[in-house]
Amino acid sequence: MEMALVSLREVSPNLSLSFPPSSVLHTQRQQMSNSSSITQFLLLAFADTRELQLLHFWLFLGIYLAALLGNGLIITAIACDHHLHSPMYFFLLNLSLLDLGCISTTVPKSMSNSLWDTRDISYAGCAAQVFFFIFLMSAEFYLLTIMAYDRYVAICKPLHYGTLLGSRACVHMAAAAWGSGFLHAVLHMANTFSIPLCQGNALDQFFCEIPQILKLSCTHANLREIVLLMVSVCLAFGCFVFIFFSYVQIFRAVLRIPSEQGRHKAFSTCVPHLIVVSLFISTAMFAYLKPPSISSPSLDLVVAVLYSVVPPAVNPLIYSMRNKELKDAVWKLITGCFS
Repeated sequence: MEMALVSLREVSPNLSLSFPPSSVLHTQRQQMSNSSSITQFLLLAFADTRELQLLHFWLFLGIYLAALLGNGLIITAIACDHHLHSPMYFFLLNLSLLDLGCISTTVPKSMSNSLWDTRDISYAGCAAQVFFFIFLMSAEFYLLTIMAYDRYVAICKPLHYGTLLGSRACVHMAAAAWGSGFLHAVLHMANTFSIPLCQGNALDQFFCEIPQILKLSCTHANLREIVLLMVSVCLAFGCFVFIFFSYVQIFRAVLRIPSEQGRHKAFSTCVPHLIVVSLFISTAMFAYLKPPSISSPSLDLVVAVLYSVVPPAVNPLIYSMRNKELKDAVWKLITGCFS
């Protein structure tokens, strides 16, 4: 190496070779070493005492089983009952699948950590949690937007319902929701885990969440992260505006129905979707847009449970509560299993 530099200077004596300062090289090597040496992350524990850890385990187990039972019954009832083979129930089946995947991404690992009194999650496991959580949550929001369009067409353009929402169109729209969520998750995961981490490996959340991982980064927000964040905000805002204006048109159409019974029937098909959308948007917005001044680990933990654990468990109850067809199908399924 020294001989090569000497010969280079002899060939071109005016050539100046500049190298980064040794301190900069040392810092860069240290950052790369710290990032590459992380083999696991430490998740936030719900409690310090053994009794509270077991209480958390049983509480999450009950919520998880309720979500599995409720969503499983809806999926099976819609798949088996030919009376429910319509666009609205097809999208509801997809929503239940997304809810099952979403709660299965975060809750089982948190339960096992509480049961075995540990906090660790592997680097690969954390990356998988980030990918599947973003994938399923994004796809669910896109699907809720499509379901708003379904209700808009059913109430505002009932004569064109079969044309605009045929079986092929429904499959294409559902596939677009799943595919968009997948692409969104790939971009966010690739960006998040390409940033060097040098602030330790402890996360202030019970599952791997992108904002908590970014707190461990060596640098401030980079250009890719800002671009991805802006794209995500624009997409979410676009979906929100579409849902809002869809329901403005729906309410106007419902109020023009002459009979009270007709208005009640039309509005009752929208109430479950409206409740689910409101719960989803309000909890997610509070989680990610709340002022830093009121942020704390305990508050972040409660809010994360509200938007990632509670909706998948209560969505089946919300959708079946005011839907006679779905309740009859589920009841027929339950009685058929025990008869």
